[in-house]
Amino acid sequence: MKKYLSRLFPRIYKGNNIFVHKQKTIGVDRWLIIGVILLSLFGILMVYDSSVAIAIRDFSDQYYFVKEQLKWLVVGYVAFGIFSFLDYRLWYKFALPMLIGSLVLLLAVFIPGLGVRALGAHRWINFGFFVLQPAELAKLVLVMYLSAWFSTHEKRRLAAFILLLGMMVGLVLLEPDLGTGTILLSIAILLYFFSGAPIYHFLLLIPILLGSVGVLAIISPYRMQRMLTFLNPQHDPLGASYQIRQVLLSLGSGGWFGVGIGQSRQKYEYLPEANTDSIFAIIGEEVGFIGAAATILLFLFIVWRGFRIAKRTSDPFGRLLALGISSWIAVQTAINLCAMVALIPLTGVPLPFVSYGGSSLIIILVAAGILANISKNRS
Repeated sequence: MKKYLSRLFPRIYKGNNIFVHKQKTIGVDRWLIIGVILLSLFGILMVYDSSVAIAIRDFSDQYYFVKEQLKWLVVGYVAFGIFSFLDYRLWYKFALPMLIGSLVLLLAVFIPGLGVRALGAHRWINFGFFVLQPAELAKLVLVMYLSAWFSTHEKRRLAAFILLLGMMVGLVLLEPDLGTGTILLSIAILLYFFSGAPIYHFLLLIPILLGSVGVLAIISPYRMQRMLTFLNPQHDPLGASYQIRQVLLSLGSGGWFGVGIGQSRQKYEYLPEANTDSIFAIIGEEVGFIGAAATILLFLFIVWRGFRIAKRTSDPFGRLLALGISSWIAVQTAINLCAMVALIPLTGVPLPFVSYGGSSLIIILVAAGILANISKNRS
């Protein structure tokens, strides 16, 4: 165990050669910034549009959710600007402390009086003036730490890698949050692959991880219901399969060009989680196949710009960091969209930049700011 812990928490400062590269300042990737701004502003429109009914029902204010989202968007834009100016190499130094802090926060959600329990889950921490979802922060921290760790060549690190995943993903699954746990696993495996790990490691990892996710889905009653619904959409139409049936009805109602902005019927309390996990269904209903396809293309454009930045970065840490952030956006988007069209079971994963939620929006904008900084400071 001591050997694995020493590999899990290596002295990442030792042998660090990322600072010996001469800094080369290049113009920031403006197309990346334009894509992020367009997508997040479109998200504001769709949050308002999808939340009118429940905002009136719960708060007697049709603008409640959009006002909250606008507040978080302003904070997110400020964070985006700050992180786009801070040299990304700075995060190499803080990768280990941030990992430890993230693990502490993931534990803190279970502390009575500090952690917030809602709908049977412990996923939030109430700091009084704001509520944080540590699992969202864990995505960014995991990308930073693995990018720092994998930027130096090291043999026999598979066991330490599995130990790290076991700690972080295990805490997220205890909340419980299988969707976020799946995203963390996917990000970690992709970064491990990008770091040049031997192929036979993946032949060992992937069956184990897929089997573990399957077992977790089966042993939990609500996950089992989602699995049965996925396998048989006609199962319990007014219960477990109600949400996915309403999602498909919403998407099917949109046709080619949609029913028009603001004209959704499903948002009137027919579709659960219309402003969060299921917001893409409202997009498909109101702007149709053409508008939904354009939204997907905008996501693909942002991910492509991210991989393009990684390709043009010679610094190992910067390259892996860009790959990790881009992969995170791609994986989370893919999981949300696949769930919306019934290719996978519903997971409760928000659509990046678009779904309602402060922690998710601010942290993904921070990640985009770091990506922008890599684009102008690649060496």
